[in-house]
Amino acid sequence: MAFNFFKKLVGEKETEDKPATDSGKLKYYQLKVREIIRETADAISIVFDHPEEKISYKPGQFFTLNPVIEGKKVRRAYSVCSSPYTDEYPAVTVKRVEGGLVSNYLNSKLKAGDTLEVMEPMGSFTVVPEAGKKRHLVLFGGGSGVTPLMSIAKSVLDQEPGSDVSLIYANRNEHSIIFREQLQELEKKYGRRFTLLHVLDQKPVDWECRTGLLNPEMLKDLMRVLPAWQTDQTEYFMCGPEGMMENVALTLKELQIPKERVHRESFVAGKNPSVEGGADPVAAAGDDTPKAREVTIILDGDEHKIQVEPDKSILETALAKDIDMPYSCQSGLCTACRGKCISGKVKMDEEDGLSESELEEGYVLTCVGHPLTDDVVIEIG
Repeated sequence: MAFNFFKKLVGEKETEDKPATDSGKLKYYQLKVREIIRETADAISIVFDHPEEKISYKPGQFFTLNPVIEGKKVRRAYSVCSSPYTDEYPAVTVKRVEGGLVSNYLNSKLKAGDTLEVMEPMGSFTVVPEAGKKRHLVLFGGGSGVTPLMSIAKSVLDQEPGSDVSLIYANRNEHSIIFREQLQELEKKYGRRFTLLHVLDQKPVDWECRTGLLNPEMLKDLMRVLPAWQTDQTEYFMCGPEGMMENVALTLKELQIPKERVHRESFVAGKNPSVEGGADPVAAAGDDTPKAREVTIILDGDEHKIQVEPDKSILETALAKDIDMPYSCQSGLCTACRGKCISGKVKMDEEDGLSESELEEGYVLTCVGHPLTDDVVIEIG
């Protein structure tokens, strides 16, 4: 879950960098802002100094930032734009969202020298570069969805000399292109190994690119000009607005691309299938009498029993009881709240954050999870 997301919080006063501390099994860092880079009129990249204990992260993961705004802690997650292989310091990109509390605060108020509380990196929308690998990564980005793709592209180009990377990147206009200069530098540095195709809603006056809606027809045309690789050597990554990703997914399906070769990162809440048409998640299990149900949470070896009301999520209820559960987005996207259901049944409003194998193994997302039986036991960690 990429991109612009969610966060946690930290006091506004500056503090000295400290090693990460444990909260459950999660680590929290006090990170000093090294630099603020203005990417576009409404997007910045925040570059952090490493703490005493250097942060380790994978390309494409996200950091959860925890600022204190108007006296309240807020939690939002943002994808890394940096690469652990090519960049000395970790960085995330934040695009201003209309009405967005945290994105506007960070874009307007944050400055170099400030300190933010940051949760350890998370996320499965990532790659692990291997020097001997030869593959083609095809990336589809829209707007700020390019952020984790930038991290992935830099990492693979640097670490896998036998691999190619292609990026199809859609924006409103040329002024809204995040990382425009960096992308041009990648073209110059890696030549034929990096293919960049811009798609803009508004036609620029001084350079040629495709314009219009990134629909299946255009996507197929664009993919015809990409380097030719075998299907079993090609992987596809998409991150951007839901409409764009639906078009990409439809196109790849029509091209008979195996779904295990397609990776998707969302940064807006998806549809909630369990409540579509007004259906209650409890009624969906065959019980038409909504009622509170007991859930047992196993966290760090301790058992916590909570009563979850039918209109509350498991996470929401646990947090209200001061149980220090891990979480970030609260939308079923980032998987920070993931736990394994070892007893009972849980209905989730949103399942896109979990893979098929995770679902088969019994993993659930507590932020969008509702107990369907009275014997639900969830192990966290």
